[in-house]
Amino acid sequence: MSPELPTRLAPLDPGQPDAEALIARSEALMTALYPSESNHFEPADGLRPPNGEFWGLWLGEQLVGCGGVKCHAPAGEPAYGEIKRLFVLDSARGRGVAKQLMAQLEAGLRERGVMLARLETGIHQPEALGLYRRLGYVERPPFGDYALDPLSVFLEKAL
Repeated sequence: MSPELPTRLAPLDPGQPDAEALIARSEALMTALYPSESNHFEPADGLRPPNGEFWGLWLGEQLVGCGGVKCHAPAGEPAYGEIKRLFVLDSARGRGVAKQLMAQLEAGLRERGVMLARLETGIHQPEALGLYRRLGYVERPPFGDYALDPLSVFLEKAL
């Protein structure tokens, strides 16, 4: 890909064909890396308003990355947004796509008044772990409906 291609970051319906294709590639990768009990695929409906949002990033006309967030408001605990479905095509990695998507998802949470972001990722994704740590995410115990899993890393960031 040429570095001169214009980028566009915009809301995206996770059920749109380009988004579904990117999500399918992400699921194929996760299925190759982890057993089914360690994969936590969020259905498209969970990433749509009013409790979610989903974004895409295009280089030129090609959708090269996506990511979503699902808001949770557990009783007696602070509200948080769970980052889900962050994925960037291999051909677009190293160009700041994931960082731009994460910045947008975090900004959306702050606009909603949600000041905590959480996520679960796997131990076999060193690039993702490195990105999250560079962005200020720190390890924490499992949250929500997650159980302790030696293949999972749970992270959070105060916004």
